Amino acid sequence: MRKYKNVKITVDGITFDSKAEYSRYNTLKIQLQAGLIQNLTLQPKFDFTLQNRKKKLFTYIADFSYVDTQTGKTIIEDVKGVKTPVYRLKKKLIEALHGIEITEIIKGGKNGTINRA
Repeated sequence: MRKYKNVKITVDGITFDSKAEYSRYNTLKIQLQAGLIQNLTLQPKFDFTLQNRKKKLFTYIADFSYVDTQTGKTIIEDVKGVKTPVYRLKKKLIEALHGIEITEIIKGGKNGTINRA
């Protein structure tokens, strides 16, 4: 049994950590087919390495990244049911180091609600 009661689901050879993540993937696939987004990537990785050290401290793995075709902006998303203290810290560190914004898709509703962090 998983710690936060999420159930892994495998569809089309892709394993998702939760039903909410799979649901968000389906929504993004529709947006991709409609031309609203492009360059959809699953589980993009961001390394955290301090400049004065050569050792990588950790790798943050988001759920999705894509480009919004209307704005040209790259969007990084993470589907969350529970925001642990470790997640909150890693998110802040990665956003600061990489100069990005991680959009949280909060579990709830049919497709989740978007909470821009």
